[in-house]
This record gives sequence, C-alpha cells and structure tokens, in this order.
Amino acid sequence: MNLAVIPARGGSKRIPGKNSKMFCGKPLIAYSIEAAQNSGLFDKIIVSTDSEQIAKIAKDYGAEIPFLRPGDLSDDFTGTTPVVQHAIKEMQARGTNPRYTCCIYATAPFIQISALQEGLQRLTSDSLKHFAFSVTSFPFPIQRALKMQNGGVFPFFPQDIPKRSQDLAEAYHDAGQFYWGTSEAFLKGIPTFSETSIPIVLPRHLVQDIDTLEDWVRAELMYKAFIQFNKGE
Repeated sequence: MNLAVIPARGGSKRIPGKNSKMFCGKPLIAYSIEAAQNSGLFDKIIVSTDSEQIAKIAKDYGAEIPFLRPGDLSDDFTGTTPVVQHAIKEMQARGTNPRYTCCIYATAPFIQISALQEGLQRLTSDSLKHFAFSVTSFPFPIQRALKMQNGGVFPFFPQDIPKRSQDLAEAYHDAGQFYWGTSEAFLKGIPTFSETSIPIVLPRHLVQDIDTLEDWVRAELMYKAFIQFNKGE
C-alpha cells in the first residue's frame, strides 16, 4: 500500500500560520491534499501536525489526522525525515504498513499529479533505488555565482567565468514538492541525495519556495498566471 504524509506544523515564524493561510482562495495545505487525492495513488493520506487548527482544515479537505505530532518533532530544528519516520511508525502501530511512502510538502500549490505518478512509476520500476523526488534547474549557471566580500564582488569559481554558458554543466536543486521513498528507506534514514535516488525534473515555472512574504507574493502571481495560461486567456 501507499501512504502520503503531509507535514504541516503550526509554528511558522516568517509567515505566521503559513500552512493554513489562504492562498488564491484556499488554505495553502489544501492544494497538497487535493493533489494526493486526485492522483489516485494513495491508500491513506495523512497530515502530521501539532496544530488543532491545521488538523481541522485538513479533515475538512479529506485528509486523515490519526495522531497529533509531539512537540519535540515540531520545533524549528526538526528535519523532514524524523517527521516522516514518526508518521510511518504511528501508522504501523495502527495496523497500516505502507510499502511506499510519499512526503508531500504542505507548501506546494504547483504540485502536479503527473509528476507524482512519474515518481512512483520510476521508483517501483527500479529495485536498486530508494527515493524519487522533485528537482528543477537553476535559471543561471551556478559556476558564475558571485560573493560580496571586503567591500568588493568576487566569483565563487574564478576559473569558470571566462567559459561559455553552454560549456558549463547544468545544475539542479531540490524543488521542495514531494519525496517518494520505500518506507524501509525512510525508516533506516538512508540519505535522500545519493546514487539511489531518482530525480523527477520539473519546469521552473512550476517551482517556487514559499519561505518569506516575498516568496508568497511571487507564488500567488505565478499561480494566477499559470491558471490563466491553462484556461487559454
């Protein structure tokens, strides 16, 4: 069976109430719940939260809240893996033993069902892989990154500045949307960034971190443009 785990703690500092904040007409977390539901890939869709408010919103949109996340897993320093591990163990204790688990961030309004489907298909097709997760490319060569130091501006990689863009390797970063994995790999704490992971490459116009208020405004503008484009307006 397949389990979707949506981590959504209530203590966001930079954007207060981020996971339940209204985003283009719906609570932000609703987009992740609905994508999981509409994908048809999951036997269980749960939200791991320490917030009664988020729990109520999640239930209203059809997710399950079989437990409330403990405080020691809800601070600013807890990573995603311990939260997913806790969720899998809690579900196992309740008689649910998923073979595959997908962590879907609550801050992913651009998440596409086709990408979720591709992630599971590619993971289940290769027994040597443990994870499949979303990535996207940097819009500018990282080899030409600059740093401000001692009142001046300097390249991180001076040797690459004279090179043509087409001669520099394209770089990618975690898109922060979803992470498929075998439940065993999650529980063992196997590193996500390794040769046993499969990258699911997303177009840049479907990726936006939402960590600051500036990110939020940009994401809403991108989302409205995306909806208008799909309507042919």
